[in-house]
Amino acid sequence: AETAGAVAAGGAVGAPGSACPLPVTFDLAAGWKPKAVAPPEGEQEKELFEALAVQGPVTTVCEIDAKPAGHIGFLRVYVNDDASATARATLEAFVAAETAPSGAVYREVRAGTLTATEVTYVTTVELLDRQKKSRALAVATPRGAVVLSLGGMDDAEHEAMLPAFELARSTLAPAPAEG
Repeated sequence: AETAGAVAAGGAVGAPGSACPLPVTFDLAAGWKPKAVAPPEGEQEKELFEALAVQGPVTTVCEIDAKPAGHIGFLRVYVNDDASATARATLEAFVAAETAPSGAVYREVRAGTLTATEVTYVTTVELLDRQKKSRALAVATPRGAVVLSLGGMDDAEHEAMLPAFELARSTLAPAPAEG
């Protein structure tokens, strides 16, 4: 597996009572700030939320902002409650829902204590008429599929944020059940 260098851990996310309770837990890079994403109440707001937060079979439930650590981008966590979903199928549908994805390379990886599928690919940023690198990984859990997606403003930000993605990947574990 490629490594982009080490980064200091600055807490964890995913456990019950954390900023974003999830089916998995993982360590956050120092300075990165997690925030739960919840669907809004109003009908118009719901439509906008679905347009922005739903990608293929999964929905954003947590955004981990890199700005406090000096980067422009997010590590986003998407989930669904389909316990029968495979990591590969979930990730393929996730990538297919991107804007003009190309060059997708999938590989099976170890993600902490879990088996995962990871993908690198390129997307087109229509407003800027340029392409940028993207990376995501998916795991299947008894509580549904989980996708971690690294999004940066451009390729330089993407590369600078890779250590945070790799920290999350290397520390991924099933979250304890609530209660």
